[in-house]
Amino acid sequence: MAKVYMYVVARDFGFAPNPFHGTCTLATCKPKIRSVAKQGDWVVGMGGTSLKATGKCIYFMQVTSSLSFNEYWAHPDFRGKRPARNGSRMAMLGDNIYHRESEDELWTQENSHHSNEDGTPEWFNVENDTSADKVLISNRFVYFGREAIEIPQAVLDAIQYENGRGHRTFIESQCGPLIEWMEAQGKGNWNLVLADPHQFEESAARYSKQTNKVA
Repeated sequence: MAKVYMYVVARDFGFAPNPFHGTCTLATCKPKIRSVAKQGDWVVGMGGTSLKATGKCIYFMQVTSSLSFNEYWAHPDFRGKRPARNGSRMAMLGDNIYHRESEDELWTQENSHHSNEDGTPEWFNVENDTSADKVLISNRFVYFGREAIEIPQAVLDAIQYENGRGHRTFIESQCGPLIEWMEAQGKGNWNLVLADPHQFEESAARYSKQTNKVA
C-alpha cells in the first residue's frame, strides 16, 4: 500500500526539490523521507510561514524510481542536473552533487547550493544529505512554486494535517481525498513547472546546515 509523506518546505530555491529538466528529484535534505519512500509513494511539500504560503502546496510528486548518489551522478539522463555555479539560475541549482570512488572514501560534494561560499564542502550538509544514500525521482509530479495553491481545508481536515516540524506519514487508505485532489491537479499538468520557485532570484545563495542560514 502506498504512503504519503507531507512536510513543510522551508526554502524554495528549486534545489530541494529540483523540478527541472522534465523530472522532479529530491536528492538532498529530508533524509528520513528519502530513506523510506518507495516507488508509488507520494511526497507532498507544503508552504510555511517563511514562504508566506501556509496551507498551500508547493509541489507533489509520486515516486517513480530511485537511485543511489553514484548512480544518479553517472546516469546520462541526469547530467543536466549537475550544478554549474557560473551558469543559468537553473544550472546553479543543480542537485546532482554527490559521488565517491568507494564506500571507504569521503563523499565529493560538487560546488553547489549546499557548499561553502568558496566552493569547498559544507560538511554539515554533507553529513545530513548523505545519511540517506538515495535520490527520489518522479516522472509524475506537479510543481507550483511561487504560485502555490491551497489544498481545500476539507481535504486537510480529512487527514488531520497541520503544518509542523519534521514530516507526517499517511497510508493510502487514510488520504483518499488528498490523492484524488492531486490526481485532479495533475490532469494536463503532469511534469510541469507551473511557476518559478519562491527564491529563484537568489539562485547564487548558499545554504549552511551548520548555521541554518542562507547567505
